[in-house]
Amino acid sequence: MAVHIAEGKDTHGEEGSHSQNGKRNGDGNGKEVRRLDRVIIRFAGDSGDGMQLTGDRFTSETASFGNDLSTLPNFPAEIRAPAGTLPGVSSFQLHFADHDILTPGDAPNVLVAMNPAALKANIADVPRGAEIIVNTDEFTPRALQKVGYAESPLNDGSLDAYRVHPVQLTTLTVEALKSHGLSRKDAGRCKNMFALGLLSWMYHRPTEGTEKFLRAKFAKKPEIAEANIVAFRTGWNFGETTEDFAVSYEVAPATKAFPAGTYRNISGNLALSYGLIAAGRQTGLPLFLGAYPITPASDILHELSRHKNFGVRTFQAEDEIAAIGAALGAAFGGSLAVTSNSGPGVALKSETIGLAVSLELPLLIVDIQRGGPSTGLPTKTEQADLLQAMYGRNGEAPVPIVAPKTPADCFDAALEAARIAVTYRTPVFLLSDGYLANGSEPWRIPQVDELPEMLVQFPQGPNHVLDDGTEVFWPYKRDPQTLARPWAIPGTPGLEHRIGGIEKQDGTGNISYDPANHDFMVRTRQAKIDGIQVPDLDVDDPGGHAKLLVLGWGSTYGPITAAVRRLRREGQHIAQAHLRHLNPFPRNLGEVLRSYDRVVIPEMNLGQLALLIRAKYLVDAQSHTQVNGMPFKAEQLATALKEALHAH
Repeated sequence: MAVHIAEGKDTHGEEGSHSQNGKRNGDGNGKEVRRLDRVIIRFAGDSGDGMQLTGDRFTSETASFGNDLSTLPNFPAEIRAPAGTLPGVSSFQLHFADHDILTPGDAPNVLVAMNPAALKANIADVPRGAEIIVNTDEFTPRALQKVGYAESPLNDGSLDAYRVHPVQLTTLTVEALKSHGLSRKDAGRCKNMFALGLLSWMYHRPTEGTEKFLRAKFAKKPEIAEANIVAFRTGWNFGETTEDFAVSYEVAPATKAFPAGTYRNISGNLALSYGLIAAGRQTGLPLFLGAYPITPASDILHELSRHKNFGVRTFQAEDEIAAIGAALGAAFGGSLAVTSNSGPGVALKSETIGLAVSLELPLLIVDIQRGGPSTGLPTKTEQADLLQAMYGRNGEAPVPIVAPKTPADCFDAALEAARIAVTYRTPVFLLSDGYLANGSEPWRIPQVDELPEMLVQFPQGPNHVLDDGTEVFWPYKRDPQTLARPWAIPGTPGLEHRIGGIEKQDGTGNISYDPANHDFMVRTRQAKIDGIQVPDLDVDDPGGHAKLLVLGWGSTYGPITAAVRRLRREGQHIAQAHLRHLNPFPRNLGEVLRSYDRVVIPEMNLGQLALLIRAKYLVDAQSHTQVNGMPFKAEQLATALKEALHAH
């Protein structure tokens, strides 16, 4: 659902410690309504409890209402982890507000715990005074024993610091569906919709979209659709009538948080997919995706397969090597070629990436990074593939690297990666990660005339004259500005040329073992990448008094910006810059780095960008790292940056 916004931008707040503004009013039913400026909700339950669907629906209704939002889905790697166990807990966190926000939030104001495992796995993140809604039906002796509770936390006083709402979610759902002819087990599965209805009442969320969604989702099983709708409505009515929930909350639309336009909620993988489709249209090329399913990149394959009407062709290969081989073949044939994967897949594809470097053909390599090494943490996030993207090939094989900073920015980053690929005839890495891929935020839908022009013109005839006057086609004769070679479509008369991984002779493309030629070709390929035109690095330094620069890349943008805002509200002078282009770096980066006494680089790895910065610019950049599979928390990052500010 899209929302039209006609107001100007106002970034007055970000994740402060207080969310309530003190305004209260009645809603006509005797219950109090409190107005908040922001809320963080976390739904948590067993991986079969539908927490991701529940969170998605609450997010969709929140987006349609016009709030700014940011989400953090968190789920097990197993398809179906053991029920009721800590490894099987799935959660979905949503931060929504009446102003501009950048992260899913550090700590939930409300935790919905569907069982003891969900409570135990998440209680450490819940601040004192927060609300906890628990499904008491699941707090059985066996379920408690599974997760190490000797006594129910609902009875032992361990939750006294919180506002606990015990609700028999399963029992109430089953009772509401008695007349629907479902088994108790099937009826109980609708309890997530009961919880969604209750939270929708608590926070005055729209309901029509969810009911429409359920009817569409279960169109072939109308009885299941109706059961879920009844459970959803029952949850809403329960909040309206029960005495346990005496207060509901309003979070006004973020009408001043965005530039004017039409917005929709979008995840990083969906935005990236749309960016690739837009790139295909802007280049005038058919879009080809060669992929093998891998978490968390599979959604790109799923989404692009739905868009044949836009000239998109998807190929699910038998493995990663076949996937990139097909993509490179499509690039040779004149398509805008893409291969999508995560870190383990990139490792398998490295030889073919090197072949693409040698052939100098456009190829987009989408890497949705996850925790490693090896299989690692498939459903958790990390930024640890930067050095692999930079150097993970044999020989001197330079590849440009582009990294989006937010879920919505994945759209623009895909367009930028495509621009570089087709302009400079090179494979390009697009480095997203699991946090961006699965997270979501509002995205302003651009007008077509706002998109960059990237129309590709293929050569149609000879481009070189020999000494004897003969006109010939040289496949490695370069554009003097970009150093790009011509992209000749196979089958074009007179443009036949050799392909393969053996070194080419400059100009002719003939096989060459000449040492001087190899030296020249290696240096020319490097010069082509070094010469790519990328925008200068923008620095956010209000007043120009900062001595500390926080430099980031990729998905750390949200937590870094939130932390910087906190420190500035405390009166601290601190500068911030964020890299989209990691190879080549912006031309002014060295000058920017030398303008500050200290540089801190937060990364979700062990300091890979810091290593590159220190090596290239001889700047004593300091790392602040985290590799726990989760994004930075703004408060922890702010504490680390404050220590850096006062370090001597």
